[in-house]
Amino acid sequence: MKRRLLSLATLYPAPGRPGFGRFVARQMQALSARGDWDVTVVNPVGLPPLRIGRYAPLAAIPRIEHEGGVTVHHPRFMLIPALSGRINPALIARAVMPLATRLHAEAPFDLIDAQFFYPDGPAAMRIASALSVPLAIKARGSDIHVWQGQPGALPQMRAAAQAAAAVLSVSAALGRDMTALGLGGDKLNVHYTGLDRDRFFPSPRGSAREAARVLPGLENLGEGPRVLSVGALVPVKGHEIAISAMALLPPEVNLAIVGTGPLEESLRASAAQAGLASRVRFLGNVEHDILPQLLSAASAMVLISQSEGLANAWIEALACGAPIVIPDVGGAREVVTSPAAGRIVARDPAEIAAALADLIANPAPQDEVAACAARFSWAANATALAKIYESVIAGR
Repeated sequence: MKRRLLSLATLYPAPGRPGFGRFVARQMQALSARGDWDVTVVNPVGLPPLRIGRYAPLAAIPRIEHEGGVTVHHPRFMLIPALSGRINPALIARAVMPLATRLHAEAPFDLIDAQFFYPDGPAAMRIASALSVPLAIKARGSDIHVWQGQPGALPQMRAAAQAAAAVLSVSAALGRDMTALGLGGDKLNVHYTGLDRDRFFPSPRGSAREAARVLPGLENLGEGPRVLSVGALVPVKGHEIAISAMALLPPEVNLAIVGTGPLEESLRASAAQAGLASRVRFLGNVEHDILPQLLSAASAMVLISQSEGLANAWIEALACGAPIVIPDVGGAREVVTSPAAGRIVARDPAEIAAALADLIANPAPQDEVAACAARFSWAANATALAKIYESVIAGR
């Protein structure tokens, strides 16, 4: 008999934002593909009273979709940008409760999970309590490192952790941070991310560079070594530091940045002021099928984040044969376990430049780098998740 899971995820792909929480969708689809779990996702869509700017397209998101063997509901909840953070869990729970109650009455759920600790966790806690269904909550990084410092969030996170039958973390390092905050303890399970192995694998660097040359932003880029950075253009990702490191590398080394965000204009200005405008290219969001070619074309991937759980971008880069240069944050030491995987550095331009210069001068074979990601797959992720969730149900 199939188990039934109701998963609450504030980040999940939808029309108009296909890359929004793609890794959550892949996890849910992989669990469903096992055949022993029936998965329903509730992705609450926050809409402010005035739906303008970046919120305007969200009104067109359908109320229900079916994708990859998963039914996805998109109920709306009232969001007050920059103001409603501490009450978003209550707003989400109020909006989702009628839907969850109806679905549970039609076919009871065996487990409710939250795909992020905040605001998903406290919202899911309310729903699980109302339906008398066990709860599991997953932490991914920013939901701990950012939200634990926001007014009113940490007490709600602790209450949710106490109510949960299981707590999951994307790395052991993040789990230690959670335990220190009162969010882990003996309920904690390390649950590593997955990887789409049919998409992320090494292509010969030369042919990958040729294939990527047609992308807007890469026109007339030099033939020298290429470094890639993949991450939203927000302060926590440290792109400013990576750009500063480029000034310390030979002029033939180029940096291409994949991602969008509020810092794009200032990052472009920083590159121009440093005389790096021709060497630092901004590619915006790229299609998921193109990213493996960009990674295979790179001599290294650099991501100087202030905090992470365990970044999917690290694993995807390794799988394509690009070693990574990252700080000692989150699960970095659980991923960079050999010189072939890359270097762990301080968030300092000189150290970053030295690490990149070393990797460029002494490249490991792409298949050797890719072997560093061999243990990651969505199938393995789903198997581990099913085992954790089965133990929760068995322990009721």
